[in-house]
Amino acid sequence: MNIKDVLESRFGHKEHIHFNDVEIDCGSIRAIMINEVVPVDPAQDFYGSSGEQYLSTTISLFQKAGLTAETVQDILNMGVYLTNAVKTPKTGYAIEKERFDESLPYLEQELSLFPNLQVIMLMGDVAKKMFNQIARKTVKRNPIPSGATYKLRSTAFYYNNIRVIPSYIMTGGNILIEKSKVAMAAEDIASMAEIIQ
Repeated sequence: MNIKDVLESRFGHKEHIHFNDVEIDCGSIRAIMINEVVPVDPAQDFYGSSGEQYLSTTISLFQKAGLTAETVQDILNMGVYLTNAVKTPKTGYAIEKERFDESLPYLEQELSLFPNLQVIMLMGDVAKKMFNQIARKTVKRNPIPSGATYKLRSTAFYYNNIRVIPSYIMTGGNILIEKSKVAMAAEDIASMAEIIQ
């Protein structure tokens, strides 16, 4: 199944919305990692023609977690799907509320495509906030409470028997500067890999 084709058939094509143009067996996916926002250039996204901007730090985190990953296909072969919460690029430092609200139904539909999920990783505060909004529709509460990620990550959270792991953003050059966040994100990825193996 091509994720972009499925989502565009449901919502229609909109030039400013970026979906993952990737063909995958949704039944083989056991974990989803939700990053914060798509890059300005779709070629730099996880499944873009280059992928360099987003994949370089993501692959590095997988390797620090002790996993063998050189390409996005290696990550998919582990049963892990990478996506972004906000489907339109941000234009400033912060993500505008309109972009957040516009992307919410797309993310919700995208998550529903994977019947065998065991883990959802929320890579950053935007992913956590958007996932909580989606989950509140069915469980009437936030699966992930407010609080600092470094404190939250030591607690096991669940949503409909799916383990939900709050962690740190996995893309962009800034993550590599903060060594403690890199170490914690790698630990979280290792925990995710243990659950889905």
